[in-house]
Amino acid sequence: MTYSVIALDLDGTLLTRQKTILPESLKALAQARAKGLKVVVVTGRHHVAIHPFYQALDLDTPAICCNGTYLYDYQARKVITANPLKKAQALQVIALLNHYDIHGLIYVDDAMLYAQSSGHVVRSLAWAEKLPLHQRPTLLQVPSLEQAAEQAKGIWKFATSDPDIGKLHEFATAVEKELGLSCEWSWHDQLDVAQTGNSKGKLLQQWVESQGLSMSQVMAFGDNYNDLSMLEAAGLGVAMGNSDDAVKARCDLVIGDNESPAIAEVINQRILGNSLRA
Repeated sequence: MTYSVIALDLDGTLLTRQKTILPESLKALAQARAKGLKVVVVTGRHHVAIHPFYQALDLDTPAICCNGTYLYDYQARKVITANPLKKAQALQVIALLNHYDIHGLIYVDDAMLYAQSSGHVVRSLAWAEKLPLHQRPTLLQVPSLEQAAEQAKGIWKFATSDPDIGKLHEFATAVEKELGLSCEWSWHDQLDVAQTGNSKGKLLQQWVESQGLSMSQVMAFGDNYNDLSMLEAAGLGVAMGNSDDAVKARCDLVIGDNESPAIAEVINQRILGNSLRA
């Protein structure tokens, strides 16, 4: 198989638990780019929370953000294409968040907003404080999510979380049945809510075909359920060793976890034609 695109999820895949990219991965991806391959980030993150990784990778491709809600051009600093939530839909999601007493972050325009803090927010702020000022994401507390939704131009998604997984499943069922929106799990206790039809795989395919290529020429790496749409559509869908067994079962290849140089090993063996250990 000849590959022309490498698609990479970030958290749990390219990034270690410390939110860093292994030097082996950086080297292998740079060599693949030098060989003519396109490297594209496909993430659940807001574009403002990708800066340090995008710059470390030295990419010139747009990033697929918020689980396929929009395509962001870092060079032009603008959204290329998007399928956001409507304000009325966002207000309905907020009403359900309040009903189930579930924490929610709303991803809008160029910021991530929250009304009440949570463990997720605290961890994100701690990570951001370690970054240079020009790379820090905009994560702000607002008086209310309703007000934030009313004032936003583009509403990309809600990132919701709760330690009560059963309650989170009930919330997801209500969102899907009552509102007809898309719910995807980005972690065992984190659920993302976005516009119907959005997925990493769908927007990745659109972008790949816009480049005159096909998904059969894509090598994709991921670790979670929100990655399955691209992993199953790619020519080679690669699950990380830290993935759930249900995710691994639906992929072409299972490799080491995100703390190991497994991504670099696959790129070296299947694209560059050499061994990382050689």
